[in-house]
Amino acid sequence: MSHTAGIRGNGIRESRKLKTRQALLDAALGLLAEQSLSSLGLREVTRAAGITPTAFYRHFGSVPALGVALVEQTLGSLHGMIGAILAETGDSEVRLDRSVQLIRRHVRDQPAHFRFIAREQHGGVGPVREAIAAQLRLFAEEVAAALAAEPESKGWAEEDLLMLGGLYVDHMVTTASALLDAGPADDERVARTAGRRMRLIALGALHWLDEPAQGA
Repeated sequence: MSHTAGIRGNGIRESRKLKTRQALLDAALGLLAEQSLSSLGLREVTRAAGITPTAFYRHFGSVPALGVALVEQTLGSLHGMIGAILAETGDSEVRLDRSVQLIRRHVRDQPAHFRFIAREQHGGVGPVREAIAAQLRLFAEEVAAALAAEPESKGWAEEDLLMLGGLYVDHMVTTASALLDAGPADDERVARTAGRRMRLIALGALHWLDEPAQGA
């Protein structure tokens, strides 16, 4: 077998491996529409994916590990997109609106993924809870770093910027849950309300360093 043929064969095997891995993720996500991850069985997932139970372990060490991969697939893709919005210069209100619309679009395009996150954020599978918390902390740190570059943030302590970043992220999570509950018919109202609430947070931040009134 030639060197080129060997490379091609390795590429085909890797492609099949990725396809099977994605089939397991998709199967699990479909099953999780009706149950929590803690009740999901390995054989149930492999049956839905059309593979043998032993093949599962070529891709994931356990069902919780599969759940962690689902977290990374759902939230990991958002980092670059939100980072790009935060890095934009110009009107901060435009950036807030674009952030809300990004969440809205992702929830509309991937409702099953976000239902999984909403259910498992406080669920019974520790590694998955920790993975969600780690992703949200990373989001908060990224937002805080973007805020630190703003002229309005001059004089802010690092911990206060992180607190503000966390407020924005918490609000995005709340918005995603509200969009899931509202459905397509009412998501415009939810997005509009979310944008106004984010502006309220931004207005409060502008006065964070103001001297408190005497006697307060």
